[in-house]
Amino acid sequence: MHRWLLVIGLWMCGLGGSFAVAEQLPMDNRGSLLATRQPMFATSGPATTAPRNNSSLFAGQSAGSLLAPYPARAKPKPTAARFHLGMTPNTPLARIRHLIALAEAGKKGYDAVQHGAKRKPSKRPTDMTIQEIYTWIADTPGQQHAIGRYQFIPATLRRLVKKRGISRQARFDKKTQDALADVLLAEAGVHEVIKGELPRRRFMHNLAKIWAGLPTSNGESYYKGIAGNKATMSWSHFDQEMRRIFPG
Repeated sequence: MHRWLLVIGLWMCGLGGSFAVAEQLPMDNRGSLLATRQPMFATSGPATTAPRNNSSLFAGQSAGSLLAPYPARAKPKPTAARFHLGMTPNTPLARIRHLIALAEAGKKGYDAVQHGAKRKPSKRPTDMTIQEIYTWIADTPGQQHAIGRYQFIPATLRRLVKKRGISRQARFDKKTQDALADVLLAEAGVHEVIKGELPRRRFMHNLAKIWAGLPTSNGESYYKGIAGNKATMSWSHFDQEMRRIFPG
């Protein structure tokens, strides 16, 4: 008999009524437990649609879609300076050194050796000591020996090392090469141009007299025709970059 009651209850739920279906119990216990037992499940009319969650698993997507197109990103603005070897330096001395390196050393930077040298050092220049460079020069006569980021020639290298009091056992690394270059920059008048006491173009001419890869105002190297020297950048580019360092 109780099975028929269960079937009738399920049929009534299918008609949309608000009925609770009790756990199937023996008839002799049914009357006492119906009042205390809770329904296993209940129907309370037609189900309602749950509201959509406006959050998204992916940033920038619209609600309700996991495959919405990602918003277009703004294109980065190009930097003003046109240096091409690493990050743009942020001090006048560093920026001038960087510009000189573009004209003199190219991509090899601190490990550059003059392309005309047939017998290159056995180690990278930055791994050599000053004395090892002197030994390489002495052991390879009759060839070009310009070396490093600033292409120091033997006579200039010896003079600068002595002037700065650098040990012959010091490595010819980035720090040493920059220190030697700064002596040449000071001799060209960099501190005076920074203070506004030397015209920018006069300073540029002084630099061109030191580094053959830099042009003079006529676009040619100061040492054109000597040992194959020539300017490796245009005057307009040289002037443009120097104006960025020293506006006015």
